[in-house]
Amino acid sequence: MHIFRVFCGSAIVVSAVAAGLVGATGATEAMGPTAAHAAAPVNYVALGDSYSSGTGAGDYISPSGSCARSADAYPEQWAGANSPASFVSVACSSATTADVLASQVSALSASTTLVSITIGGNDAGFSSVMETCVLASTSSCLNAVKAAEAFVASQLPARLDAALQAIAAHAPNAKIVVLGYPDLYDLSRSGSCIGLSTQDRTALNQGADALDGALQAAARANGDTFADVRGQFAGHGICDSGSWLHSVDIFAISSSYHPTAAGQDLGYLPVFSAAAG
Repeated sequence: MHIFRVFCGSAIVVSAVAAGLVGATGATEAMGPTAAHAAAPVNYVALGDSYSSGTGAGDYISPSGSCARSADAYPEQWAGANSPASFVSVACSSATTADVLASQVSALSASTTLVSITIGGNDAGFSSVMETCVLASTSSCLNAVKAAEAFVASQLPARLDAALQAIAAHAPNAKIVVLGYPDLYDLSRSGSCIGLSTQDRTALNQGADALDGALQAAARANGDTFADVRGQFAGHGICDSGSWLHSVDIFAISSSYHPTAAGQDLGYLPVFSAAAG
């Protein structure tokens, strides 16, 4: 995905009093706000789809069932490093904005202070788009991407607004961080990369960019924080030697086009950490 004097001195010499005040004030400021006031507890809830549940990262948490939640997903890693007062992830593989409304926002409350979410890719049908691009012709791939982009432009914004507004209503005191999706391919290496054509790969990257644009606009319109992961994944896309994304894996098809454990740890986690504050 939603990662805050009074001094006594001698009255004998005015300058000495002033010096004492300056020194005391400096000492207090050096302590910093954390020493003077205990930091407010963080109650963190992770929402969203497979990019937040950690599908593709392995090390799955058994109670998650079909949601494919990984212990290496960025929400779990952030919680492990920051020890919030409470943490729960209800992110689930294949989740749409409708699923967020129906079964995920119930995990929020007035005590929630931080929410993260990745959402929208399944609404736009990008899973079936990528299947088309892998199995069918380039023309079929381009048409599928074009149809998904039309959906992102015309229908997804209202769905994103509804989801973000529901999150804000259920967690009125929370910072909401909306995380985007990475570009899948390093096009500069496409010529030496087996598999899809460069046309297919270019179209898929453009589709991801359109989705990220809709997410950024929705976050801005609702006063939330958009966390863009594309820069972090640069040089680590499919076709790069150090890829943080799975290509097509016929033995683990659900992992295809999802971040690896390194993608969660080195791609998503730093971006979310910076956004969470």
